[in-house]
Amino acid sequence: MAPPPRFFARLALTENLTPLVRRLVFSREDALPMAFTPGQWVNIFLPIPGADAPLRRAYSIASSPRADGTFELAVTRVSGGAGSTFLHELSLGSVLNAEGPQGFFSRSQSATSPTLFVATGTGFTPLRSMLLAAVEAGSTSPVHLILGARHEEDLLYRAELESLTRACPWFSLTLTLSQGSASWAGPRGYVQTHVTTALAGLTPHGPPHVYACGLQRMVSVVRELVRKDLGFPREQMHSERFD
Repeated sequence: MAPPPRFFARLALTENLTPLVRRLVFSREDALPMAFTPGQWVNIFLPIPGADAPLRRAYSIASSPRADGTFELAVTRVSGGAGSTFLHELSLGSVLNAEGPQGFFSRSQSATSPTLFVATGTGFTPLRSMLLAAVEAGSTSPVHLILGARHEEDLLYRAELESLTRACPWFSLTLTLSQGSASWAGPRGYVQTHVTTALAGLTPHGPPHVYACGLQRMVSVVRELVRKDLGFPREQMHSERFD
């Protein structure tokens, strides 16, 4: 198998999504389309000052495939993390070496099965790619997203998601907080506590597929619930963990 292609990418836009998560939009220097299957990831090579070699870090692509050669990442700043600190402080116009796309955690833009997305934090980034691709493809297959965070200010792309629920009748959303303030009127608890109810709403439309992404502990609990407790076949459960 041939290695994934390498290319140079220029930082074209950056902004804060939450207090700890930064959005970075890159543009390919070769002007080729950013072709990938929604859910895949790229390696970014970071020239950390003082390091013997560039630091390689993998990030899921948060945008849908684009003909203009741009792609989007969402990076959590980790205390003491050399890679995330470097990217959060990267200046507009900086050019980095990249490699990809790669990965098998993906969903075809032509998928027609009802789908449950389950994510916490930046685990939502590959699922956002899948969701946006479905919107652009004119999909009408039901999709429900359960997105969890600790606090309200930690919810990624909230305004965008709420807008999609109004524009796309086939898309529904559960935003849940594990440490929500007293003013939070929405769902509470870990994402897995809402999975059974969400699947019950999707099942009348056909056998649902489940895509879970986030930290290992959450992903393992969701897999156990879906596969063993609810008896879903292996091919209907898809997962990727970040740790």
